[in-house]
Amino acid sequence: MSKWLSKRNSIIVLSIIITILIFIFILPVSLPIILALLTALIIDPLVRLAEKKFKWNRKLSVISVFIFILTIITSILYYTVTRLIGKIIDFTKTAPDYFNSLSGVWIDGQSKLFQYTSGMPDDVVKAVQKEFKNVFETIRESILGLLNYEKIMSLMAEIPNFLVSFIVFIIALFLFMLELPELKKTLFRHLTTSTAEKVRFMITKLNSVIFGFMKAQLLVSFIILAVTFVGLLLIIPKYAIVMSLVIWIIDVIPILGSIIILAPWSLYMFISGDVATGTQLAILAAVLLIIRRTVEPKVMGSQIGLSPLPTLIAMFIGLKLFGFLGFFIGPLVVILFTTAREAGIIKLNFRI
Repeated sequence: MSKWLSKRNSIIVLSIIITILIFIFILPVSLPIILALLTALIIDPLVRLAEKKFKWNRKLSVISVFIFILTIITSILYYTVTRLIGKIIDFTKTAPDYFNSLSGVWIDGQSKLFQYTSGMPDDVVKAVQKEFKNVFETIRESILGLLNYEKIMSLMAEIPNFLVSFIVFIIALFLFMLELPELKKTLFRHLTTSTAEKVRFMITKLNSVIFGFMKAQLLVSFIILAVTFVGLLLIIPKYAIVMSLVIWIIDVIPILGSIIILAPWSLYMFISGDVATGTQLAILAAVLLIIRRTVEPKVMGSQIGLSPLPTLIAMFIGLKLFGFLGFFIGPLVVILFTTAREAGIIKLNFRI
């Protein structure tokens, strides 16, 4: 028994317990800071390039790169949000006409149903009418559920939390970009020579893998953007540019993605009587979902050095554990483990 209660084993057990507690309690609330650190590591090559090319000091390079990236993100969000708000305002102005047309569709549908079922037995007519009514009641409840006051208010209540997290992310990103060289020096100061070499190998490997990860995400997102734009250009040219950008941004949401926009849009077209457009939008949603679920694991696997199966498993488990950001954390944890094993920090050499 005393053999297992050695100082080394106690430290290992304590480290495992602390790691588990960090993952359960600290990691979920620290995601903006962790994401800021990862983003700073990804952006750091651009900062070093600015230092080398323009002969700037670290602070000037960081400020320049930070402003450049922030300008790009702000411009995209500003254009998308303002255009989207404009379309929502237009929709609210024409909403009464749309609802009047929906009432006309409902009355027309009932009259056609009476014509088709005339001459049939009363039980059959009642059964068909009941099913027809149930279908429209289900559609009505679904629409009301989407526009539910409590859901809208809960979503609105999350906006302040999102803004706080976003501000923390921006500030932490800037500070990490400034302090990254000092953080690396502090880390290596507490390592032995052999461990330092392993960590350097691991950091080099991680830099290339994270770059590949971001490259894969960017490649898949551009494929989604291109397919969405071409699809909407053929279906509804008037909204092709704005809605393709909106769907491109929303598509990063795991599992659902573009379905959040295209499914209600398609349903609305069906209800308003435009069956052709509704069908085309539904087909486009299915195509985008297939592209995201089939192309993404393959592209990411080729870019980060993982096969599609572990990549898909890591995405799914990360999504279940950490929500939206877990979709990215899952593969990164697998990458971290694989890199640590290659560097010799983690050794798994056993047989059962």
